[in-house]
Parts: sequence; C-alpha cells; structure tokens
Amino acid sequence: MIEMEQQILSVKTAGRGMVNITSCIVDHVKNSKIKTGLCHIFLHHTSASLILCENTDPTVQTDLEAFMQRLVPDGDELFEHVAEGSDDMPSHVRSILTKNDLSIPVTENKLNLGTWQGVYVWEHRLSAHERTVTVTLFGLR
Repeated sequence: MIEMEQQILSVKTAGRGMVNITSCIVDHVKNSKIKTGLCHIFLHHTSASLILCENTDPTVQTDLEAFMQRLVPDGDELFEHVAEGSDDMPSHVRSILTKNDLSIPVTENKLNLGTWQGVYVWEHRLSAHERTVTVTLFGLR
C-alpha cells in the first residue's frame, strides 16, 4: 500500500541568494521510513524559487546570481509592477524562469540525489523573507 507524509518547512532567507535546505529534506525522508517513492517539494511564493544546484563550489551560486542579474536587472524601466520596489517584478520574472517545485526519487529510504546536487531556496527579493516549503513524500515502506 502506498503511504504519504507531508511536512511544512519555514525557511528564513537573508535577502537575495540561496539557502541550502538539502539536510532538512534528507532528514524528513530518513524519518519517514518510505523505502521507494517520490519526494515532492513545493515553494509557496512568487518571488523566490526552488532549484537543484551544485552543492560544492559556491562560485556556481555566485555565477547564477550574476547571470540572473544580467538577464532580469532590478529597476528595468520595462516593468510597471513596482509596488514593493525595484526588485518586485524582476523577482517574479526570475521565479517564473526557474521553478517553484521539484520532484526527487526516494530509493532505499534516501533522497536519491546526484553526487554534487543540493536543494536550494533561491530568494529573489533584496530583503530577508520567511518562505514556506511543503515536502510531500509518497511511496512504499
């Protein structure tokens, strides 16, 4: 019989940048006792993203941020939606260009990530925020 578990995580960001949440997800999978299945991770926001990214060399994150800043700069006159500042609409565009959910296999009661992969909340706003992430596991015990 297929089992399902769900956990809500609160992730504090320090403003624009990435927060590694891999260990939280790994712990949830381990504690679930699900042997084979799927881990679905969902971010409840429109100005931040979830990404699967290299977790060893921090310059990867720096380079991704530099690329995104070039692609979608703050304060671009193209945007009318600036209700919360010059980073408002660029943050929404960045979120749409990336993702707000991930699905990762669970194998032998472990999150089946590649050697250099980590799960990150990518904050696109300049100021600190508290982000909500729902982790849903389903599979066989």
